[in-house]
Amino acid sequence: MSQPLSHDAHTAHQFGSRAADYVASAVHAAGEDLAALARFAALPHAAVLDLGCGGGHVTYAVAPQVRSVTALDLSQAMLDAVAAEAQRRGLANVATRQASVEALPFADASFDGVVSRYSAHHWGDVPAALREAHRVLASGGRFGLVDVVHPGPPLLDTHLQAWELLRDPSHVRDYGEAEWRRMLAEAGFVPGAVRRWRVRMEFSSWVARMGTPEASIAAIRALQTGAPEPVRSHFGLEDDGSFTLDVMMIEAEPDGVSD
Repeated sequence: MSQPLSHDAHTAHQFGSRAADYVASAVHAAGEDLAALARFAALPHAAVLDLGCGGGHVTYAVAPQVRSVTALDLSQAMLDAVAAEAQRRGLANVATRQASVEALPFADASFDGVVSRYSAHHWGDVPAALREAHRVLASGGRFGLVDVVHPGPPLLDTHLQAWELLRDPSHVRDYGEAEWRRMLAEAGFVPGAVRRWRVRMEFSSWVARMGTPEASIAAIRALQTGAPEPVRSHFGLEDDGSFTLDVMMIEAEPDGVSD
């Protein structure tokens, strides 16, 4: 019997085989949240770190406006796809680095900005990742994160996490705003402004992008079909399984106090 993979290895495997799909993903390549995060990170002469870069869409949006962007991911296949796309776009100030967000291979205060989009719900140890982000961020720097957030009530939260996990076994958790504020503060940040959006997920492309097995697709659809009215209403469940997610961007700055 083969040994089970670590969470990081499992995540890298899940996404490495889907690299081209994420570079080409229309959902990831556009959106008000991407534009907002790009504006937030657009600091002249800044060095920016994109944590869990995935298909690289934050990197591509930020690179023309800053000195340099380092795209970091667990999957080398994903990073190879990002490097190729950055070259195709003429973005010469983009570098890639394979590493875990919980153990960043950079010196203290290496970056003026640290950003992440649609990655943190895969992180095995969010507090450790945030401590690392705080460590590599220079004094006066900025941290900005966009991710799916759970909608609050346990009934809605449970259904969302179940759909996510069935679709992608590397999913850990969609956190809520209060959880993010607490974890950021504990990591040494001062949490700031929040912006929210609702983003529609077209079901067939959502599962195809991850290569979700048919049995898991059937399980998701069974949960959706049997979902009570509050779940169907909040997520705007459609007949084909498409639904709407809650997305949040939260800003933070280092508190400047050393441990």
